Amino acid sequence: MTTQITSARPAAGPRKGSRRRPPASSATTVGRPGFAWALPAAVFFALFAIVPLIMVAVLSFMSWDGLSSPEFVGTDNWSRLMDDPVMLTSIWLTLLLTVLGVVVQTPLSILLGVWAAGHQRNRAVLSVIYFIPLLLSATAVSVLWRALLDPNFGIPAEAAWLFGDGNLFGEQATAIGVLAFVSTWQFTPFHTLIYQGAARAVPQVLYQAAEIDGAGRYRQFFHITLPQLRNSMITSMILMIVGGLTTFETVLILTQGGPGTDTTISAYYMYDKAFKSFDYGTGSAIALVLVVAATIISLIVVRVSGYDKMRSSMEGVS
Repeated sequence: MTTQITSARPAAGPRKGSRRRPPASSATTVGRPGFAWALPAAVFFALFAIVPLIMVAVLSFMSWDGLSSPEFVGTDNWSRLMDDPVMLTSIWLTLLLTVLGVVVQTPLSILLGVWAAGHQRNRAVLSVIYFIPLLLSATAVSVLWRALLDPNFGIPAEAAWLFGDGNLFGEQATAIGVLAFVSTWQFTPFHTLIYQGAARAVPQVLYQAAEIDGAGRYRQFFHITLPQLRNSMITSMILMIVGGLTTFETVLILTQGGPGTDTTISAYYMYDKAFKSFDYGTGSAIALVLVVAATIISLIVVRVSGYDKMRSSMEGVS
């Protein structure tokens, strides 16, 4: 009797160097949207931002009164601006109002935003009342405060013991103070909303861990809340800077650049040159200066703060 032994051959595995194909899946692969999705917004931005900016840049080298044909004058408009003392003063005043806005509105907005993000009694009612200025236009706000601060019929006339002669628009210092106050009253609620949303996004587990470690409210605010609001703070400051450099309606209605030219900021001086003096070439040059200045300052803030290196989608996490 003979026994026949057969050896089983090992199952053939994948050949070396061969690639396995992934199993077919019925799920649809979703990728990034194509350029067609952004085309409407890109066209809108080009028509109402890029094209007008190019036209303003070209017009800054022209002499045009709005009626006759534009005449190329080279850098004459720019040379006159460099030697114009009103232009130099307007740049200084614009920077002053912008710095005042950032210095005053930032701490107010942070404190109010963190408070509004809490669960205090009557918080919702008080927040609604506080946010009313945000619903009004800059023109309406300026007209309102122009009437309230009228030296003959407004609050200063009824409180001479506090306001003296009551003419807050008669001196440069008080006029600038009024402009800074009105801007703060109107725009602080907007930045408060930014900080309110950011404060509510802070993980509660951080505060719970801090309480376990014995940290009080002040230490939690300075060591947890403020660091977590870093990105929102940078965004808010950039908006304040751009808004301060382009402020116009408030000066137009409240002071009209006066007394004299003591509150003539760059945006108002652009309006004065273009629409009052009919010197559209010089007005365009001033507008271009404002655009370049706002862009450079915003890029510096982003670069110095490290905001451009942020990768996380969570507040305060880098």
